[in-house]
Amino acid sequence: MTRLGNLERAAMDVIWAAPGPLTARDVADALGDRGLAYTTWLTVLGRLERKGLLERDKGARAHTYVAPSSREDHIAVLMQQALGQAEDRTAALAHFARSVSPDEAEALRRALEGR
Repeated sequence: MTRLGNLERAAMDVIWAAPGPLTARDVADALGDRGLAYTTWLTVLGRLERKGLLERDKGARAHTYVAPSSREDHIAVLMQQALGQAEDRTAALAHFARSVSPDEAEALRRALEGR
């Protein structure tokens, strides 16, 4: 299961919120309040690229990074991976359904009807 560490999640939050590709410097500047070196963010972005969560454009003078899928797509994959670990998928889905709010249940209902 592709889980994100704290730094990875912070970097992905910045990239998912961006209107376009970002450089490592952009990410470092956006998260500068953490007091981490630029090279640390390069390492984090490299790990995210190896995990398939980022794509890097090597054509520009400074490499730029972009997420090939949205945050919602990533969360859906995590949910599918978690469900795939269940011995009884039906029971896992039933437990999940009982844990959501009425608004979330309605959103699920609408999504299932639109399939």
